[in-house]
This record gives sequence, structure tokens and C-alpha cells, in this order.
Amino acid sequence: MLTRKIAVCCMIMSLSAPAWTADSATVLEQRIEVLERQVSILSGLVLRLDALQNEVRQLRGDVELQGNALGAIKKQQRDLYLDLDQRLSQSPGAPDAGSGSPESGMQVETPVDTGSGRQGPAMGGAAEESGSKPVVVATSASAREEGAYQKAFELLTQRRYDEAAKSFQSFLKAYPAGVYSDNAQYWLGETSYVTRDFDNALVEFNKLLDTFPTSQKVSGALLKIGYIQFEKKELSKSRTTLETLIERFPGSSAARLAEEFMRKKKL
Repeated sequence: MLTRKIAVCCMIMSLSAPAWTADSATVLEQRIEVLERQVSILSGLVLRLDALQNEVRQLRGDVELQGNALGAIKKQQRDLYLDLDQRLSQSPGAPDAGSGSPESGMQVETPVDTGSGRQGPAMGGAAEESGSKPVVVATSASAREEGAYQKAFELLTQRRYDEAAKSFQSFLKAYPAGVYSDNAQYWLGETSYVTRDFDNALVEFNKLLDTFPTSQKVSGALLKIGYIQFEKKELSKSRTTLETLIERFPGSSAARLAEEFMRKKKL
């Protein structure tokens, strides 16, 4: 009886073992296929990630190059406008000896102030009336500031003086201590000077002396103030202003123009 039971068990085991092995193999193959697909997907993702990283590095390089190029273009544009500004200031055209009136052209070199600050009496009293205080201008300009100054300056070179005056006024309101603020203040006075609105020009030039006492435009403003005072028959004030200019900026174009003017007008 026991022998029979053992035989039956062996028969059952011999029949069931092959079936379990086959099922296990099928399941294992399925799992392997799933893993292979996952590995394939992961490999593709890794390759894609590498490609994206390379693209990011390339884009960063392009952005850096473009940033450098843009910076160079902005500097070149700024230098061009400053050079044009200086050329306009240095253009010949001292007051005519026979007419007794200052020439309405844009002239005068504007050398850097030696740091002595404002000297001499107030030129026409406008500085005190303005209530302006010296400001420290910025050392760099934003693209928006440069664009605003460029717009106003182009209007001036086109002799659209009313529009240029409004544009410079808007610029000074938006950028009272900007890189180009002293230049804008000078050219604002120039828009009145060239249209022979001498009273307003005197106010604006004195604002420059009071607000930007170390500006490169100080000598030009002093020269124009001297011209205006002569035009207004204030000969003593005109002589004092021009002598102050010559003393503060010896050897400059503005000083030479002042000396020539005083000689011709016998001041």
C-alpha cells in the first residue's frame, strides 16, 4: 500500500514539473522583453539628454557671443554720438566782429573741468533762481537712456530746435543724473541760443553750471553766457564771464574763442 502511494506521488511530480518549468520560462521571457524595452527607452532618453545638453552649451556660447557683439555695437554707437557731439561743439564760428551778435551755430570745445568747481559770480542770476544742486552722474547708461539721448540729439542736428528742446527736457526729467544728462542740459540751452531766445538760454546754461559743475560742457556754457551777456549790453558781466572761462580753461578752444571775441569787441 505504501509503495503504491509513493508511485502515485512520483507520477504526479513527473507530470507537473514540466508544466511549471514551461510557465516559468514564458514569464521570464516576458519580463526580459519588458526590461529590454525599458532599457531601450532609457538609452534613447540618455542620448536625447546628451543632445539637449550639447544644444544648451551651444546656445550659451551663441548668447555670450551675441552679448559681446551687442556690447561692442552699443559702445561703438555711443562713441560715434559722443564724437559727433564733440565735433559739433568744436565747429568753427565765433561771433562775427561786425554784427555784434553771437553766431547761432553750435561751436566750442568743451574740455574736462579741472576739478576747481564753479568759479566767479553767478552768470546772470539764473543759477540761484533755479535752486539746482550739483549731482553725481552715473557711470553707465541703459539702452533706453542712450536711445532717448540719441533721439533728442538727432533732432538737434536736423535743426528741429523746438522738438529737440522738448526731447531734451523729457530726457532730463527721466534721467536727471544719467550719463548724458550734462550734455542734454547744455544742448537744451543751445536750442534756445540758436533761436536767439537769450533769456531762456541763459537760464539753461546756468543750470548746467549749477547742477553739473564738473561737466565737460562747462567751458562751452561759460562762453555762451558771455556771448549772451554781450548781446544784452551787459558788457562788464560779459568780460567777467569770459575772463573766468580763460582762467579756468587756459589753452582750450573755448578760451581761444573768448580771447578772440574780447579782442574784436574791445572788452
